[in-house]
Amino acid sequence: MARIPEHRGFATKNDLARAMVLRAQAGPLPFRWVTADAAYGQDSRFRRFLEDTSLSYAVAVPKSQQVHGPRIDYLIGQAPAEAWQRLTCGDGAKGPRLYDWAAARLPAVWEFDGDEPTRQRWMLARRSITKPDETAYFLAIPLHSTVADLALIAGCRWKIEECFQSAKNECGLDQYEVRRYVGWYQHITLAMLAHAFLAVTAAQEREKGELEATRPTLWTSPQRRSAAYWQLRTDVLLHRQNTR
Repeated sequence: MARIPEHRGFATKNDLARAMVLRAQAGPLPFRWVTADAAYGQDSRFRRFLEDTSLSYAVAVPKSQQVHGPRIDYLIGQAPAEAWQRLTCGDGAKGPRLYDWAAARLPAVWEFDGDEPTRQRWMLARRSITKPDETAYFLAIPLHSTVADLALIAGCRWKIEECFQSAKNECGLDQYEVRRYVGWYQHITLAMLAHAFLAVTAAQEREKGELEATRPTLWTSPQRRSAAYWQLRTDVLLHRQNTR
């Protein structure tokens, strides 16, 4: 017998994710961004939940995700060449992780809470530099974010995988041989606590003397080429202004 407590009922992954977000909001640590893989991002109820709790997000979605009708991969295929820009989504083991990114503002979603549309989202794509046929897709909010912001947030998912691997290697997260819930729960809790201590200690050392990185300034395309408003690179817009 696993001896799982009676109050621990079945819950889907998305139900667990919502509970985790609410528990984090009730805690003392402030945060305003959420990122997740396509298993969560494709769930419109999960995205709406984040919006209703006033949280910003950049979540992955499958290429078949419908966005105001068409699939997201079709819409991204309509992006002009000047919409793609090379940005880092964080540092990796070999330095900055660079990809080509394209982003567009989507038309407002009409909600039944007023006479004006209240929600507007981003559509985002990340394309591999060495393998251009490999593209990842995202939906994001809020609208006042820069493309550089969205790229960094979307890239934070890599840190989650790194965190799990680090916890396994350094704190024995996966090194348990238990048959009952209480033993498993205690092992996982202590391993995560040890890893949190190590992570905070390392972060404090890195923050010493660290300067805030500057962010590129971006403008919106003056031409509406589709149902979305593409963000153009700075050099493209300056060239257009100088040739007028």
